[in-house]
Amino acid sequence: MHYDLELEKLADTYDAALKTDIKGIKAAIAGASESSIIGVGSGGSFTVASVLCNLHEAYTGRVSRPSTPLEIICNPTLAAASPVFLISAEGKNPDIVEATRRARRHSSRAVHVITNRESSSLMNCVSELLDVSTHVFPLTKKDGYLATNSLLLDAVIVARAYGELDQQPQHVPNAITDLSLNGASIKEWLSTINKFLDAAVARRGIIVVYSPQLRPVAADLESKLSEAALLYCQSVDLRSFAHGRHLWLADRPQDCAVLAITEPSLQGLWEDMSKLFPAEVPTLTMSLAGAKPRDLITGLIAQMHLISEIARRLGKDPGRPDVPQFGRDLYYVDLPSLIPSPDESSLRSEQSKFEVLGARWPSATRLGLMSRAAEHFDIALQQQSFRAIVFDYDGTLCSPSQKDRPPSDQIVSELNRLLNGSIRIGVASGRGDSVQKHLQNRLPKESWHLVHLGLYNGGWIGALGDLIPEERETSEFLSHVTRIARRLKSLGVPIEQIRPTLPYQVSVRFRDGVQAENMWYVVADALRQAGLDLSSVVRSKHSVDILGRGVNKSHLIAHMVQRFNVDPYEILTMGDQGAWPGNDASLLEHRFSLSVDQPSRRLDRGWKMAPQHKRDVDATLWYLERININSEGTFNIST
Repeated sequence: MHYDLELEKLADTYDAALKTDIKGIKAAIAGASESSIIGVGSGGSFTVASVLCNLHEAYTGRVSRPSTPLEIICNPTLAAASPVFLISAEGKNPDIVEATRRARRHSSRAVHVITNRESSSLMNCVSELLDVSTHVFPLTKKDGYLATNSLLLDAVIVARAYGELDQQPQHVPNAITDLSLNGASIKEWLSTINKFLDAAVARRGIIVVYSPQLRPVAADLESKLSEAALLYCQSVDLRSFAHGRHLWLADRPQDCAVLAITEPSLQGLWEDMSKLFPAEVPTLTMSLAGAKPRDLITGLIAQMHLISEIARRLGKDPGRPDVPQFGRDLYYVDLPSLIPSPDESSLRSEQSKFEVLGARWPSATRLGLMSRAAEHFDIALQQQSFRAIVFDYDGTLCSPSQKDRPPSDQIVSELNRLLNGSIRIGVASGRGDSVQKHLQNRLPKESWHLVHLGLYNGGWIGALGDLIPEERETSEFLSHVTRIARRLKSLGVPIEQIRPTLPYQVSVRFRDGVQAENMWYVVADALRQAGLDLSSVVRSKHSVDILGRGVNKSHLIAHMVQRFNVDPYEILTMGDQGAWPGNDASLLEHRFSLSVDQPSRRLDRGWKMAPQHKRDVDATLWYLERININSEGTFNIST
């Protein structure tokens, strides 16, 4: 059988998984450690998603959910507040491609793709999206009809990641031959189950009962039995079986056999339950030593071989079944045209204000006060003419990820359109000269005089072409802050980098995926304990910045007013973190200001007028595309 040839390669795949560089996926998992996660996949990839969520719950205590792509397609808000891991071995599955699009569209958290192909429909989709992290683990030879080697490769990599992050010794064995079921090798266990398999095949049905901690093993067994049309299969945890499904054993004992997948904590329960079964119902126990990463891998490999034994008795090859044309047509249906996107709320602006005020469901959200405030702001915004625009940088002009990248071609094109219309541009950022270098490389030199920067959160202000002084003053306050931050890092706070830029600020950056919103309280409390002023402690999506005396992004607005002789009302501001202690709060305190993510808590300014599903750079582009430039160097915006 072709399927058996695939199983013969499992040992090599296992070895490859142990040697694979998993630094990126470990960082992604560590970054999601404070959150529940959503794992998304179909077939064997759903099994990997189940392993991921199972281990995430076990190690972090955060309830996590494996989901099918259709669940995300129909209800993308599942991904709204949790990091999402989309998994597909070959990346050709149209379901996972559409789920990726909708997850990125609706998620405000990290989106990750795990795949085994550098080139695929999925990777093409990812290349068109902003801020999606990819984790590619190449597999030289693809699977047949059922997932085998790709499943093992990805599952072992995930198991390794959690084991290594938890600093477990021997989280997975060094060789596949070291895996065992209750002291017996997988081969030895298989040699003892022939009688049960003969009975199960004769009955054409099997009931799989399992320990909840071993759900991924049961899920994959059910998937393979069903997808290859080998046996009818029910899969249910041990106690749910007792809530009615036992009637199968009473009414149809000749139609089913029972396989229990257990670990020590539920072994006694299973033994007690099985004694009550009718004698004519065959039973088999797959006893795993626990629910650690190595046990899940053991169970997955054992049931792959169990599938082979069942298929052999049925004279089928689950690796290469005859797939009818209608089955192929079912697989490749045009999902985007058949499943409409969820309706966008007509109260998109009001909803973002409610959320930042904590007035989430089930609070009343149809309040006239909020709707009237949104309408008044929108009317005033559209009636106002502007001569300048001040942007935040990270999360507004470029991706909010920690990677230091320049603005995209689309953003640069819109900036050049503004400059060609003699519109003055300001860019305020917590970063330093890297912002200046990126913009100098992307914008024409003849327009530099129209671009002014407020770097280090407005600590240094100057034109795009000005030199940033290297020698700076000292600051006892920021030096003390630096010592406190280093102590926090030594205590295990997930700080990736502490960057003092005296006398402007100290920037404390966190590991990728760690929410700076939560870390702000940790840093602020440490400063409070030291008797330091907290009014200058602000946060972005990835960092907490402690600002020096007199440092504020709003100073760039004042500079633009003086430098270009414009009225303050003729300046439009834009940022992503508009609610204090967000680092754009001062920008979005400006009368005419727009948020691309989190709005200000004030009702007369700092609104997010872009659609709910557009955030960060996508929202910025939505605004910029609605700017109409007038001949006299002014512009209007229509939302």
